[in-house]
Amino acid sequence: MLDTFPLLVKTDFPRIRRHRLETLQANLGYRCNQSCLHCHVAASPKRTEEMSWETMALLLQFAERQQVETLDLTGGAPEMNPQFRRLVAAARGMGLRVIDRCNLTILNEPGYEWLADFLAENEVEISASLPCYLEENVNQQRGDGVFQSSLAGLRKLNALGYGTPDSGRILNLVYNPLGPSLPPDQAKLEAAYKEQLATRYGVTFNQLFALANMPIQRFGSQLMSRGEFQPYMALLKGAHKNENLAGVMCRSLISVSWQGHVFDCDFNQMLGMAMGEATEAPHISELLDTDLAGRAIHIADHCYGCTAGQGSSCGGALGDKEADAQTTPKPACAAAA
Repeated sequence: MLDTFPLLVKTDFPRIRRHRLETLQANLGYRCNQSCLHCHVAASPKRTEEMSWETMALLLQFAERQQVETLDLTGGAPEMNPQFRRLVAAARGMGLRVIDRCNLTILNEPGYEWLADFLAENEVEISASLPCYLEENVNQQRGDGVFQSSLAGLRKLNALGYGTPDSGRILNLVYNPLGPSLPPDQAKLEAAYKEQLATRYGVTFNQLFALANMPIQRFGSQLMSRGEFQPYMALLKGAHKNENLAGVMCRSLISVSWQGHVFDCDFNQMLGMAMGEATEAPHISELLDTDLAGRAIHIADHCYGCTAGQGSSCGGALGDKEADAQTTPKPACAAAA
């Protein structure tokens, strides 16, 4: 896999600092039942890395001491960590909002028949990847059969009240382009998703988050091999908006690796970029009582992926600004197909 990091280190991205910490994002491991083309973690069924319970206990201790509001669980497929249920139950018992970044197909895997009911019983908020409402486009990015399996997962969640207004069970979908283009306007795309999924398949959800693909790991390697890396970076930089800097996720979030090391964001974690001005990533055990507000954030050229166009974060677009007309796909989720 080609490494884009040497091309990202030298940057003119604006310097930014942290605000109050609100979200603790934890990567529970790189094992996944899928191997998506856009995956910036390079997760797959062959990966074996996973967070231990000892590290999870430190996460909970950190969250309590720092008065963190949200525990955001990612991977790989975070549910494949054998301690997933124990961690979620403990976090919910503490009153934390818990987000599960779910790929939907895991709900149908043998041995995970318990998962949908467990998420519902604990009122875990689900952010589920679904890069299109068209079968061909989803399978192109994520593999044959993924779309139908995703639909089956969505129907399981809908049957439990997920995606129904006022149910308390939040189901958000996550879109990312199929190639090196910016996401289209999030509000318009959400409307298209809701109409198409409801009329075609009888599926409902709460919100759609539109995210830009990061030029790192598996996706970055593909850009390099196709000679598309520099044009994509030019696209991101050309679409940069200073007003998006106020809402980038790294200002109120930290990302913790499966080993317990702390980074400014999930993307920096994958690039091995230590927090702020540090040379090595600290372990969460070293930061239990440390106020991180005001600290510098480690930046590189990939940060433009979060400030281009309407902006991009773990919670989707940062504003209501429409992307440039040439980036709006037809049909809406078929960008760069």
